[in-house]
Amino acid sequence: MTVFSSKLFRVISSNSFSFSKTFRYETQNEDKHPTKIIYVLHGYGQLAKFFIRKFNALADDYLIVAPEGMHRFYLNGSSGKVGASWMTKEAREIDIKDNIDWLNALDKKISSKHQINERILLGFSQGGATAIRWKMNSQLVFDKTIIWASDFPPDMEPQMDLLKGENENYFVIGNEDEYFNEEHQNKLISLYKSVDFKISTYLGRHNIDTSTLLQILTNKNN
Repeated sequence: MTVFSSKLFRVISSNSFSFSKTFRYETQNEDKHPTKIIYVLHGYGQLAKFFIRKFNALADDYLIVAPEGMHRFYLNGSSGKVGASWMTKEAREIDIKDNIDWLNALDKKISSKHQINERILLGFSQGGATAIRWKMNSQLVFDKTIIWASDFPPDMEPQMDLLKGENENYFVIGNEDEYFNEEHQNKLISLYKSVDFKISTYLGRHNIDTSTLLQILTNKNN
C-alpha cells in the first residue's frame, strides 16, 4: 500500500486585491495654452521620458502626454538601463483593466486643467494594443486614432467591427520594420483595412517617422 504525504495535496489559491499605485507620465507644451491633446503610448521596453522626445516637431498647440506602462524592468540582466511595458501574459486581464482605469483617470486630470478641443490617440508597437483597448473600452471620443506598427489585440477582434465607419483611424508601418516581415505587414494592412483604417506606409524601420506623423495630423497623408 502506497502512502502519500498530505503535504503533496495542499490547496494553493490564487488571489488578488486592489490597492492604489502611483503612475508616471510625461507632458510637453503644458505652458503653451494648448487646444489639442495627443496621447502617445510607448512600445515595449521604452520609457515615457525618452519616447516623448520623438514628438518634438509638433506645434505648440499640441499638449503631448506620454503615459508610462506600469511594469518597469532592467533591459539587460539586473542592472543598467530600464524600460517599461504595459503587460505580460501573466495576469493580463487584470493589467488590461488597470491600464484602462488609470488612463481614464489621467484624461480626467488633464481635462480639468486644459480646455481641449481635439483629442488624438497614438499607440506605438506594444502601446498600439493598449491604445485600441483604451479606445474601445472607454467613453472618451478620440478625433484621431493612430496605431503605429502594432498587431491588433486578439481579445478585441470580436468587437473590431465597431470601428467600421470611423473616418480618422490610421494604421502606420515602415516598409523595413524589423519586427514585421512582408507577409505579416500585408496581413496587418488587410486586417486594419477591413475595419476602415486608413493605411500609411513610409521608407523606414520600427520607429516614429516624423514626416509621416505630420502628414496624418494635417490630413495630407495618401
